[in-house]
Amino acid sequence: MTDSAKHKTVETTNELSSYLESGCKPESDWKLGTEHEKFGYTLDDLRPLAYSGERGIRTILTRLADDFDWRPVMEDGLPIALLDDTGASITLEPGGQLELSGALLDSIHQTCTEVNTHLKQVRSICEPMGIAFLGMGFQPKWPRTDMEWMPKGRYRIMREYMNKVGTLGQDMMARTCTVQVNLDFASEADMVHKFRTSLALQPVATALFANSPFTDGKPNGYLSYRSHVWEDTDPDRTGMLPFVFDSDMGFEKYTDYMLDVPMYFVYRDGKYINATGQSFRDFLAGKLPALPGELPTLQDWEDHLTTAFPEVRLKRYLEMRGADGGPWARLCALPALWAGLLYHRPSLDAAWDIARHWSMEERLKLRAEVPKLGLQAQVGGRTLQSVALDVLELANEGLMARNRITAAGDNETGFLSTLQDVARTGVTPAERKLKLFHGEWNGSVDPVFTSCAY
Repeated sequence: MTDSAKHKTVETTNELSSYLESGCKPESDWKLGTEHEKFGYTLDDLRPLAYSGERGIRTILTRLADDFDWRPVMEDGLPIALLDDTGASITLEPGGQLELSGALLDSIHQTCTEVNTHLKQVRSICEPMGIAFLGMGFQPKWPRTDMEWMPKGRYRIMREYMNKVGTLGQDMMARTCTVQVNLDFASEADMVHKFRTSLALQPVATALFANSPFTDGKPNGYLSYRSHVWEDTDPDRTGMLPFVFDSDMGFEKYTDYMLDVPMYFVYRDGKYINATGQSFRDFLAGKLPALPGELPTLQDWEDHLTTAFPEVRLKRYLEMRGADGGPWARLCALPALWAGLLYHRPSLDAAWDIARHWSMEERLKLRAEVPKLGLQAQVGGRTLQSVALDVLELANEGLMARNRITAAGDNETGFLSTLQDVARTGVTPAERKLKLFHGEWNGSVDPVFTSCAY
């Protein structure tokens, strides 16, 4: 979509749902876009990074731009992101978490090359500075007061609003990290099929990737505390979206949902205007208190779509949002899981058959139990471990059918191996860390900064 099209005034809800529908593309054009976040810290004291200073985020961004093919994105004269010619970007989460939003790629082999290149670049800049990055779902050691907020206008607005709608929203912003994959759809019916299946099975990914058992240096009683945090962030924009399973689910239904998600901001002339709690429906009618008399553009709608945080999110593609951040192998395992399930119709159909008979009550109960119980949670009379083994077999079949082969003759199925190990043993990454914490780590979380560093 061109910039001029994005800045065209919107007057009807049909234009908003048509924007979502414009993401439909033929199977031959389906791609993968993988994102991952990571915590930076100084090696000598394990402390989180500030924005400014010789060992700060700003210096890292500046040196990445100087040494590699990245262009800085500025806000109020400060670098807050980097872009390259592939469509990839490096951005900052509120607490200084560094995020790579990858380019749209054809295979997971390409995704792993992209991740390797990115981490190699980051290490080349940061190792001489005495800085490293950690792959976990939640900051294991430092309280939120030790996390410096990044100088982005939207984060200031969100931060102030979070305490009005939940108790853990600021922790979500400053102390969580995830790995996500974005996937395409061919039609409205294909989108709905993929949305329902991936939403119902998102707790499987949460359990397989559970990697956040520590808070403030101690066990927190959860295997995925990051997942639990979302349960008390903001009920207006999170959760399992029961309407996705309704018979009339489609682009219009999701548009109606988003119109009822309270706004955060409107971006005008390089500035974020506070519109927290206001209605996009009012905006569409020219009655937004923050901008009286003004109508939204498609860019405003695109921005608003980023302010909902359900377990699966619809834009002009579908985002899988259930996984904790983790080590390199699991950054490639997540796109392998979902591409194997969603990009092979027989695997997609069989995956839906696993979950289609679960009631909404069962889905919600599973979502609530998984952060604590991991693969030992139960649904439909089965343990989630049993479900995960079946799901991974279907993903494996899907990747074999995709048949994305390297020059060495390898397909994409090898990227599932780390998840297959978790499912076979029933032991999540978090449980492995808890065993070490109570054993050879002698009650300290400090070793994670070595064992989980990139």
